[in-house]
Amino acid sequence: MSDARRRRDPEARRREIITAAAELIIEIGVDAITHRKVASRAGVPLGATTQYFATLDDLREAAVRELAAEVDSRIEATRRAVLADGVTPAGLARLIHDGLSDAHAVQADRAVVTAAVHDPRVRELARHWSDEVVGFIAPVHGPGPARAAAVFLDGVLWHAQIHDEPLDEGIIRDALTGILTPAAASA
Repeated sequence: MSDARRRRDPEARRREIITAAAELIIEIGVDAITHRKVASRAGVPLGATTQYFATLDDLREAAVRELAAEVDSRIEATRRAVLADGVTPAGLARLIHDGLSDAHAVQADRAVVTAAVHDPRVRELARHWSDEVVGFIAPVHGPGPARAAAVFLDGVLWHAQIHDEPLDEGIIRDALTGILTPAAASA
């Protein structure tokens, strides 16, 4: 987009700044971004970042919220797919494994959850996602196993980050089978 057009479209410029900040949060972490780094990534003058975001915290919050919206979209798509296919350990494992092959999605999830450790506002978003996962599993498997499955899936996400690849789908399926159908696992 040309500079002249961006000046006439302040909302587009604001979106570019938020997008640049979100990209940087994924790459270097929420605490490492600066107005200067964001301006450079967005291709805007340094003053533009402070024009739209009075503080660095305001900019960080907007970027984390953008990442959170991405995660919300993926959770909603997962919820629809799970409900359409049935809430089975095999179906959940397939969806989770497929989702973990999207490196950007995994990094966005990690960035928001990492931010949630230090920011209570972001923590609410992370709790919401966990509650959403529990919400579509609990009607079929009960609230306790659903919560345990959500905790396990959080661990699967961190495993993918640490090992730079998704956990084997069979391992995810077998673990979810044990969590969601404990009587079958002990038989």
